Amino acid sequence: MRQAGEEIASASMDISKNREVLPTNVKPLHYKLTLEPNFEKFSYEGTVVIEYVDALPQNLIDSCPVCLDVKEDTSTICLNSLELDIHSTTISANDSQITSSPKIAYDKDNQVTTVAFEQSISAGSRAQITQTFSGCLNDKMAGFYRSSYQHNGTTKYLATTQMEPTDARRAFPCFDEPALKAEFTITLIADKHHTCLSNMDKVSEEEVDSNITGKKRKAVTFGKTPLMSTYLLAFIVGELNYVETNDFRVPIRVYVTPDKDVEHGRFSLGLAAKTLDFYEKNFDSKFPLPKMDMVAIPDFSSGAMENWGLVTYRVVDVLFDPKTSGASTKERVAEVVQHELAHQWFGNLVTMDFWEGLWLNEGFATWMSWYSCNKFFPEWKVWQTYVTDTLQGALSLDSLRSSHPIEVPVKRADEINQIFDAISYSKGSCVLRMISKYLGEDVFMEGIRRYLRKHAYGNTKTEDLWAALGDASGKPVEKIMNIWTKNIGYPVITVTESPGSNSVHVKQNRFLRTGDVKPEEDTTIFPVFLGLRTKDGLSEDLTLSQREQDFKVPDLDFFKFNADHSGIYRTLYSPARLEKLGQAAKQGLLSVEDRAGMVADAGALASSGFGKTSGVLALLKGFNDEEEFVVWNEILGRLSAIRSAWIFEDENIQSALKSFQRSLVSSKAHSKGWSFTADEDHVQAQFKALLFGSAGLSGDEKVIQAAQDMFAKFKAGDRTAIHPNIRGSVYAIVLQNGGEDEFNTILNEYETAKDADERNTALRSLGRVKTPELIDRTLTLPLSDKVKGQDVYLPVAGLRNEAAGIEALWTWLKNNWDAIEEKCPQGLTMLSTVVQICTSGFTSEEQLAKVRAWFDGRSTKGYDRALEQSSDSVRAKAKWLARDREDVKRWLKEEGSVGNERL
Repeated sequence: MRQAGEEIASASMDISKNREVLPTNVKPLHYKLTLEPNFEKFSYEGTVVIEYVDALPQNLIDSCPVCLDVKEDTSTICLNSLELDIHSTTISANDSQITSSPKIAYDKDNQVTTVAFEQSISAGSRAQITQTFSGCLNDKMAGFYRSSYQHNGTTKYLATTQMEPTDARRAFPCFDEPALKAEFTITLIADKHHTCLSNMDKVSEEEVDSNITGKKRKAVTFGKTPLMSTYLLAFIVGELNYVETNDFRVPIRVYVTPDKDVEHGRFSLGLAAKTLDFYEKNFDSKFPLPKMDMVAIPDFSSGAMENWGLVTYRVVDVLFDPKTSGASTKERVAEVVQHELAHQWFGNLVTMDFWEGLWLNEGFATWMSWYSCNKFFPEWKVWQTYVTDTLQGALSLDSLRSSHPIEVPVKRADEINQIFDAISYSKGSCVLRMISKYLGEDVFMEGIRRYLRKHAYGNTKTEDLWAALGDASGKPVEKIMNIWTKNIGYPVITVTESPGSNSVHVKQNRFLRTGDVKPEEDTTIFPVFLGLRTKDGLSEDLTLSQREQDFKVPDLDFFKFNADHSGIYRTLYSPARLEKLGQAAKQGLLSVEDRAGMVADAGALASSGFGKTSGVLALLKGFNDEEEFVVWNEILGRLSAIRSAWIFEDENIQSALKSFQRSLVSSKAHSKGWSFTADEDHVQAQFKALLFGSAGLSGDEKVIQAAQDMFAKFKAGDRTAIHPNIRGSVYAIVLQNGGEDEFNTILNEYETAKDADERNTALRSLGRVKTPELIDRTLTLPLSDKVKGQDVYLPVAGLRNEAAGIEALWTWLKNNWDAIEEKCPQGLTMLSTVVQICTSGFTSEEQLAKVRAWFDGRSTKGYDRALEQSSDSVRAKAKWLARDREDVKRWLKEEGSVGNERL
């Protein structure tokens, strides 16, 4: 563990040191993998033939089906495996068998099988290893696993894969590191009615005798893949239907299980064709595979996986039915599809050297999904949403002491899943957006093209990307950007005005949510792109490159730094300047992004002690004339943060904050309404939904009555009574104001609805209950057979909206820890999510001490980072309350018109 204040990975530090990786004595060239699943026993049989090369001439490789070049004389081969039974191993070299009975040793902790043999293989020899093995079609959503669905009253299964980051070794013995690229030839043996899919297209199919069934089955062999990493391999066996398009240069299909309506794949299908064409042109690089398949998987641990040529998704992230899903779901599906397709180049064609470069994959794919979505759907205004979504997500996590650098050193396999977070995805993409603005988008994309051309089918480090961008721009990109990727955190810049000289003094310091930065934690000087907005326009050429500097400003009457909020920092102005910026917002001098970002900065700075929470509440009240969705989204998000911090405080204070929220949104919610036309504007639809939900959940009687009326019609059988845009809000409102009857109706909807989005909305809403009895019923769901492992967090997350729910979550976690670990194994991301949900709602040091005491003595391997981040967030709230508890109470008392609560 890194100690607080320790400098992280300076630009000259070798972050590859102490990695637990395989020896480099052999390198795989080609895998010939045959797998046959057994759906009766949830197992499979496999054979893998691994051929090797290190430095042989290409003509020798092409003419020799079995190759191994050994860098030094060796009598061992080490490869990764996990939860596999290896039945036989044969080693051959120079066209002759070395042994069929080598010694096999297994290191469980490091997941490494060592094959040892007496006869040494000399350097330069050609060799192969052949192994037969069996494995479990597990229910962990990792490796080669089973996924279940209900069809015509029967439970059915398909076999599918999830290899990233290190679960290819759970599917077959392999060299499971991203830099050990190889080619793969896959053969799947299955029943004749099953569909078989892999990364490449089918090249042959023959009838074979099955050792598993004793009957005839089919053996489907797929074309040899390009050079690729093991984590991108995929194969699927099951009953599947598909829709297809030939609108792109190669065929594209969306596959679904028989219980799903395949027509719901049409939106993703059409979008994929346009996106692949767009990416080919923008990257100046052809998609190199002969087809693109996208598959909706019933059980899936993440949102989607970019397997080359065979992308797998959660059902809700690829299927879209406009009759049952709203605008936000459509936007989510588009973002996920475009994210995964960006990976086909950035991640698949060019791959990070090791997992500390994960951000190269995820940060770019996130940025590219926003970039392409803006091109296809400009009316969605996604770059505005970016400020309140991606940027704020990154700034929130990175304001914790337990955050990590974008380029985080990774030593062990069990550390990797924990960095699939807002730093790798969101902050990574924010850094790329920042550099794209600094270089200009055209120059930035030219750098990306050069990067892809130079490193196609290879592996890279972060510096390779900076070199390509520097080559395209002629600017010192690496010098600037290494500081951002190799160091933890970001700055707050303090702006002090000098009216006599028409200048401002700007100083940077590290920002922590707890507000207690130590000198040794504040040593990094970030290159801060100031983005100065004045009445004369926008100046992008100002950079704060020292601890503090003076800058001339054309007119002190109006100026704002971080125009459009593409920079990764908070800005602290004087109260007088903030008041002027508020006036400028009303005069139309600030962009939507500026206004949303200003609200975000004010809220974050107050919570960390740079201002008073009363000042934020007054600022939010002053935005009553605001007409933009993303600004209101941020306003309500900041108010929600205040209410969450005050959730264990005096009930009168909580009630007053609730009333204040109602006073902000009610009239606007009534004005906007909650009916939707067939051609409703995408952004306005989300705006209406936001206001409706916020007003209803803060006690607006008119909205509550409307929700109850819609729900009554829905319960009576009218499935069109609740529009998809507000379905979740209606459920939440009636649960908050209802009881067992409403709970049973929504639970039944979860259990019986055909559409995955409808089911998820129902399950997520159940956490809005308030009575102890219904809280207990909600907490029986995650570990029951009714809820899939992928959805274990959905019914419980909403319980954090009430103090009783937070306490109940913690009790549930303690009482059910063994069952939780079994359903969410250590090392998989779901356990980290559950730990954070059940511990982050607390607000005091006393509560945190109880949490830490309970975890003391337990192994936190696989979720230790999540626990630390949750602890940091509780500490931050405790410090916030200590500073501003009386300040908020005083402000609410002065605002006597806000509710009639006695304070």
